[in-house]
Amino acid sequence: MPFFSLMIIFYFQPFSIIAQGRIIPPPAKYGGRHTVTLIPGDGIGPELLNHVREVFRFTCVPVDFEVVNVNSSLNSEDDIHNAITAIRRNGVALKGNIETNHIMPPSHKSRNNLLRTSLDLYANVMHCQSLPGVQTRHKNIDIIIIRENTEGEYSSLEHESVSGVVESLKIITRLNSLRIADYAFRLAREKGRRRVTAVHKANIMKLGDGLFLQCCKEVASGYPDITFDSMIVDNTTMQLVSKPQQFDVMVMPNLYGNVVSNVCAGLVGGPGLVPGANYGRDYAVFETATRNTGKSIADRNIANPTAMLLASCLMLDHLKLHEYATLIRNAILTTMNETRLHTADIGGQGTTSEVVQSIMNIIQSSGPRTTAQY
Repeated sequence: MPFFSLMIIFYFQPFSIIAQGRIIPPPAKYGGRHTVTLIPGDGIGPELLNHVREVFRFTCVPVDFEVVNVNSSLNSEDDIHNAITAIRRNGVALKGNIETNHIMPPSHKSRNNLLRTSLDLYANVMHCQSLPGVQTRHKNIDIIIIRENTEGEYSSLEHESVSGVVESLKIITRLNSLRIADYAFRLAREKGRRRVTAVHKANIMKLGDGLFLQCCKEVASGYPDITFDSMIVDNTTMQLVSKPQQFDVMVMPNLYGNVVSNVCAGLVGGPGLVPGANYGRDYAVFETATRNTGKSIADRNIANPTAMLLASCLMLDHLKLHEYATLIRNAILTTMNETRLHTADIGGQGTTSEVVQSIMNIIQSSGPRTTAQY
């Protein structure tokens, strides 16, 4: 098998281990088919997820989608609670990002945050790796970013007791810090990684980030085969843009994870390229790694479908449908590296639909596609 084919088979493999054991994906129903909750979201989400469904139909993937729309402009939380109920029923979801508008009243909670906290999707995982065929300033980047996903600055605990003075509470707990640190070290060991870096600001937030850092040190003591170090978050961002190759596995609280994930996505080509996953004890939700809606380019047929399609491949791997995941993933990366059909965000002139058609053409050239075969 050619080296390039070998490389892309192992590209973006699933990260579904958890501290208490492995997530067990829901069993297939109705003749071996899986039901997955599909949340289109806002901006480019609906059109990209339509393309995912197109590719799945073309490839005969045994997945049926239960579509649940969430209207981010409503104050009512009925839509997001319906989506959460559907994920509890199906166990797995694929979603576009749901807009969180800062002009909404303080009582309006982020739908994305409600979903993650309600389902206890405590581990956000992003594999940030240099993509073949994409021209970037830095080469040979291969970083796994693990973000605590349920607390920190995103705890939605703010109040204004005195006019003009707002208190915003950052919550760091020992239980959740130990849980995410253990996830990071277990994943590092499973993937053959040698180093875990905890990102923090314990020099200033001595109690909150100090607790997080201490928990990481405690967990690290149980993994003598893996090197542990730590880095202050502001230095981390500088090191990422100057020498990102020094990082291997990174673990951090919620807000720092958001910042670092976006920096790393930019390093390898932008938000249209990198998939992300959210794991908990019982549920898994897959989406693009950077949580922006792409509202300004919605419905213009210019959005890069790569990140969403690769997120769908992570979902297929989670469902143990590895042959389908590999087939689609190989076609995506062949389009990018060999066909060199790129969308505008990475310097090309291809449209979304042209890229998706190229992917399906490559899948078709791979041979017959039947449920029995795959």
